Amino acid sequence: MTIATLLKKIDAYERLMRLDKPIGILLLLWPTLWALWLASAGRPYWLLVCIFVMGTILMRSAGCVMNDVADRKFDGQVERTQRRPLATGEVSVKEALLLAAGLSLTAFVLVLSLNTLTIMLSVAALLLAISYPFTKRFFVMPQAYLGIAFGFGIPMAFAAQTGTVPMVAWLLSLANIFWAIAYDTEYAMVDRDDDMKIGIHSSAIFFGRYDVAAVMVCYLAMLLSLGLAGWLLKLAWPYYAGLAAAAGIAVYHYTLIRNRNRTACFNAFLHNNWLGAAIFAGVLLATWPGHFV
Repeated sequence: MTIATLLKKIDAYERLMRLDKPIGILLLLWPTLWALWLASAGRPYWLLVCIFVMGTILMRSAGCVMNDVADRKFDGQVERTQRRPLATGEVSVKEALLLAAGLSLTAFVLVLSLNTLTIMLSVAALLLAISYPFTKRFFVMPQAYLGIAFGFGIPMAFAAQTGTVPMVAWLLSLANIFWAIAYDTEYAMVDRDDDMKIGIHSSAIFFGRYDVAAVMVCYLAMLLSLGLAGWLLKLAWPYYAGLAAAAGIAVYHYTLIRNRNRTACFNAFLHNNWLGAAIFAGVLLATWPGHFV
């Protein structure tokens, strides 16, 4: 194999893992960081932060590879995905499966340094990540399943930090499910016509003409769930300021998606990074040691 061929293969692997599109990593990472800071009252173990950041990157990458393996017969029929490495033949199915296995194994090795409860939860997280791509065949709203899979870093973070998974962790997980339905419906609105043509389910198809309203209701449910979590934890006012900023961002998303323009809907999806960041800023300030008490 020549150097040029090797570089092309590495580039294909990078695109297969979506490392060139880090939005998925950020949407996974923000809820995990919320949980690490809330579980530790603003004093997370920095080794845990490093482990969870690396684990998030590895598992998101593995999930993308498995998604493309599951969708390899459909991606060529969808405008947005027809140039993915498995669809074009740049990477074989065997190579993709080996890559996903290697990424998952590396993530699991990281988790082995944590407590037993976190290790047990990591197995459930792996099963959710692997099975999610196949839910699009039979589940009318796979985005809800995605929310469970994407939010499993929350109970894992509480388990790693405190050795328990309290009710507030599950409340944060519920908020993340609503958030995932909101942002992934915006994403699904881009592919709705193609998905209907090839027979794949999505929340955009399920909600139909009520898709925009459903997205906004999910944003509201998310913010209410997070507000309740803050009340239970007796968080200071900056936390609610962060939620207010997130609400403003959600309203901005409404202006983007209300006409169902594909490009605008995709931009709204990408913009959810700032919504997650606004909430984390509120969490960070509200739990800052010695401040805002």
